[in-house]
Amino acid sequence: MSMRRIGIIGTENSHVDQFVRFLNLEERHPENRAVALVGGRTERNKALCRTGSIDLVVEDPADLVGHVDAVIVSSRDGRTHREQAEPLLEAGLPVFVDKPFAGSVADAQALIAAAERSRATVVSGSALRFVPGISSLTDEAGHCGALRQVAMTGPADPDSEYAGLFFYGIHQVEAALQLLGDPVVEPGSLTTTATRHGDTVVALTRIGDVSLTFTFVTPADGEQTSFHATVTGTGGVRAAALTLPADYAAPPLARFVEACDRNEPQKDRSSVLSPIVVLGSVTDALAAAQGKD
Repeated sequence: MSMRRIGIIGTENSHVDQFVRFLNLEERHPENRAVALVGGRTERNKALCRTGSIDLVVEDPADLVGHVDAVIVSSRDGRTHREQAEPLLEAGLPVFVDKPFAGSVADAQALIAAAERSRATVVSGSALRFVPGISSLTDEAGHCGALRQVAMTGPADPDSEYAGLFFYGIHQVEAALQLLGDPVVEPGSLTTTATRHGDTVVALTRIGDVSLTFTFVTPADGEQTSFHATVTGTGGVRAAALTLPADYAAPPLARFVEACDRNEPQKDRSSVLSPIVVLGSVTDALAAAQGKD
């Protein structure tokens, strides 16, 4: 196999430092290398070029076509992901869209449709899916009997400039769906309530027989609520802290490289759409509740 050339969009994100280190410095995936950055010759991009020995810097995402074999979209604001990723998927390039996959259900559906038209691989996912706490809760699920509730807690700011709860809240949602075995959640299928009191948003919804509770706490100066999960079943309760390791971006990148190696379109798009459906229902419910205040 020849070297897979990877372009990176959204270099303001600190995740990109890890991607460049894993690919170009530590060579964790020897036949893959970051070769191009998008966004022009900003000071940030110049620094990344020096760190990773990257030569090509282009202005716009579409400029990557013909110069790379795969793309990572890592922009912090999920509302920009459709505009950035869609032309690349249309061109048939495999794309990893860092969390969140999109900033709305409509944008997520458009990206999936673009990938399906060109039979391109599209991957997305929160690093929280891979932490030990998730696997330990999954392993212990049989001791809890039939699952009845999943309660998630973590940091997220509904007023974040990066699409509000979508920026950090997606971690809680993806972790919850991981614990549920990644069910298919269709748009419009959820009845969700959400309330806000000061720095905290609490949202309630249900998927099948399982109630979901999300508690989003806005980070304060020098303080940030840790991620935590509690699962309750007919036979017991289990809880675990969900702690991101130093190299938290490594598992999502490895997953993308493996998908590219398979060189086949994904058959199940629900894994990227369902989290956006759930989080979209939360933000819609919160907007409706605040509109009544």
